Amino acid sequence: MTSYIIYSFCIILLIISFFKDKEKTKLAIKNGIKSWENIMPQFLFIVIIVAVLLSITDPNSISKLIGPDSGFIGISLSSIVGSITMMPTFVAFSTGDSLLKSGAGYAQVAALISTLTMVGILTFSLEATYMGKKATFYRNLIAFLFAFVVAFFIGGVLG
Repeated sequence: MTSYIIYSFCIILLIISFFKDKEKTKLAIKNGIKSWENIMPQFLFIVIIVAVLLSITDPNSISKLIGPDSGFIGISLSSIVGSITMMPTFVAFSTGDSLLKSGAGYAQVAALISTLTMVGILTFSLEATYMGKKATFYRNLIAFLFAFVVAFFIGGVLG
C-alpha cells in the first residue's frame, strides 16, 4: 500500500513539473534514464552474484558464519566483507534482507550494511586524492568502528 502512495505522489509531482516547465522535466527524465542505464549493469551483476552465492550456500552455513549465534566473530567477518565489497546502497539493503531470510543475524547484517555504505577500501585511493591519505584513513577507521557500535545496538534491540 505504501508503494502505491509513493508512486502516485511521484506521478502527481511529475505531472505538475511537466506543466510548469516541459523542457526541464524532459531533461530530468532523460537524465534519470541515463542514470538508470548506468546503474543497471552493476545492479544486475551484484544481484546475480548474491543469488548464486545464496543458492550455493545453505541457510545452515550462513547461520554458522554470520548467524545470530556467531557473535563478535560473525560481526567482524561481516564488517570485513562489507569494507572490501562495493555496491550501491539500495542493493546493500536488499542483500541484507536476503541474508536475514537465509538465517543471518541482525547485528551481523547491520555491520555488513554499515560497512558497505560507509567504508571504502576499494575507493580509498580516489578518496585520498581529494581528502588526503590521513583524513581518508581516519574517516574509514571511524566508520569501521562505528559499524560495530551499530551492530551491537541493533543486535541488542532486535536480537
